[in-house]
Amino acid sequence: MSRRATIRTEHDDPALVARALRPDNTDEMETVVADDGDAVVTRIDRDSTGGLHSTVDDYVVNLEVAVDVAAQARAGQHDQPTDTGPVSDHNPEHTTHNE
Repeated sequence: MSRRATIRTEHDDPALVARALRPDNTDEMETVVADDGDAVVTRIDRDSTGGLHSTVDDYVVNLEVAVDVAAQARAGQHDQPTDTGPVSDHNPEHTTHNE
């Protein structure tokens, strides 16, 4: 018999939080942005109650870190441009010309 948990948490930037969480997911987990776009939804499916409990505990810790990372990323975006494009990659000293 399988044990399941679904955890739904609302965030200012759920896509960013979901991206921060996904690398820590195990094969028994799936993290998505909710259809309404306001929340992160993670589904956990484990074979035992103890395994589910342990995975949920780990997930909550990872969620706290992901929320902190997302907050820092948003704060940093106010200080720096988010996309400087190819202009910032251009260095006139290293330009080559074909003649």
